[in-house]
Amino acid sequence: MSTTTTRAVILARGLGTRMRKADASAALDDAQAAAADTGLKGMIPIGRPFMDFLISALADAGFTDVCLVIGPEHGSVRDYYGRECAPHRVRIQFAVQAKPLGTADAVLAAESFAAGQPFAVINSDNYYPAEALAELHRRPAPVVVGFEREAIVRLGNVPPERVARFGALEMDADSVLRRILAAPTAAMLDAGPIYASLNCWSFTSDIFSACRAVPRSARGELELPQAVQLAIDQRGLRMEVVRVRAAVLDMSSRADVPSVAARLADVTVRL
Repeated sequence: MSTTTTRAVILARGLGTRMRKADASAALDDAQAAAADTGLKGMIPIGRPFMDFLISALADAGFTDVCLVIGPEHGSVRDYYGRECAPHRVRIQFAVQAKPLGTADAVLAAESFAAGQPFAVINSDNYYPAEALAELHRRPAPVVVGFEREAIVRLGNVPPERVARFGALEMDADSVLRRILAAPTAAMLDAGPIYASLNCWSFTSDIFSACRAVPRSARGELELPQAVQLAIDQRGLRMEVVRVRAAVLDMSSRADVPSVAARLADVTVRL
């Protein structure tokens, strides 16, 4: 039996609060501003919708089936990928997260899509390096890609203060994840590079029980990193950390749009 992962879930349901916030300094055209007003970061046009680049990259990495987790109000996403620009290199499905209750709840919405098979999970507002997606495809699940924080700042478009919010992955000598920390410990800082999670995972179906059991966070959400930590602490999950030193493009706010558009201007999209 093949151990490759061919199914991928894109979390596209979030409210996009930061993206909807007005920013007079952000140089957006009318179409970009209108899309930003909806909070649908994956549909912001940079020549074409940002999510086109993600789907094309997943196809390049070897994924064959992609599920977009959307809200019930996101009919425009369903229309675009279901009819207007239906991809030919991957099969597209949709899962509806009824309310924006957090990333763990969003993963639960895709349970029927996973159908008991391994599956990857990525954000709709990040463009991940090709090697990261290829690792999720070729390695047996479960896996989390750990991105070197210094490289994210130096090679990507993410400022240091934002990278600090991504937290830190504590792992053992065999690169097995121990804890997902809000901030690195002193020992981790002394030991060398700090690696962060940017929601670039692969899972087996075991993750769904943890997503159901995870309590609400301090923000009132059901959060995927906390579900992973619960699975490690209470259910014996062994998750490999794949260390990557490469750029990640982050489309969190309006100010990010021009830099992301410039970085992707020469990228060929093949849906």
